[in-house]
Amino acid sequence: MSVPASNLDPKIADRLKRDENGLFPAIAQQYDTGEVLMLAWMNDEALHRTLTTGRCTYWSRSRQEYWVKGESSGHQQWVKSVALDCDGDAVLVKVDQVGAACHTGDRTCWDADRLDAVVGERPKESDAR
Repeated sequence: MSVPASNLDPKIADRLKRDENGLFPAIAQQYDTGEVLMLAWMNDEALHRTLTTGRCTYWSRSRQEYWVKGESSGHQQWVKSVALDCDGDAVLVKVDQVGAACHTGDRTCWDADRLDAVVGERPKESDAR
């Protein structure tokens, strides 16, 4: 895949760690509830568009094109804040999600397929000594 040209600020671009296709994960989180909505992929230009339009723009790996979340479904994501993680290999976008975030129609991409897991408990302070 050739990486499309980008207008992303070089100070931000220099901090990003991308995969072999120039992509990095973007996690969308509901800004007021903390609900983790979805994970999608961005490249430099998708991040630039997200930072400058107030709407989440992603790179579709299957269609090889940009997509603005909700453009066709109406389930829009309105940007509230964007943060780069400490290693520069992922972006957290806090959004105001309109409707379902998942393409299946679920509120989040993690609503439908919960796995059985042992629930861990941290020790009480008195047990930790």
